[in-house]
Amino acid sequence: MIIDGKQIAKELRVKITDKVSTLDRKPGLAVILVGDDPASAVYVRNKDNACKEVGFYSEKINKPANITQAELLSEVDRLNHDDKIDGILVQLPLPSHLDTNQVVEAINPSKDVDGFHSENIG
Repeated sequence: MIIDGKQIAKELRVKITDKVSTLDRKPGLAVILVGDDPASAVYVRNKDNACKEVGFYSEKINKPANITQAELLSEVDRLNHDDKIDGILVQLPLPSHLDTNQVVEAINPSKDVDGFHSENIG
């Protein structure tokens, strides 16, 4: 038996779209992209498009590569407290002047899409 991943993904998106249409509130995903890495930009754009396709609320946040640690942590904190946002994804890798572990640990574990928070790793 040959597994057709594209067909399975298409079918799942239809099911997800149908389910989302029955909800009182759209699920929300926020993706933070720091800098302008082309591969990361494509990945983030694909996540944003997939969310829109199935009816999710999507917030794509682009920050400059020279953002400070405090500014990035403030953005994560804002999203942690945003009731429209159910999941937060910080696109890695971050520029070298940023402490990736501190950023990951700042994400509310219940909103940690990647599952990298220490509570989610186990």
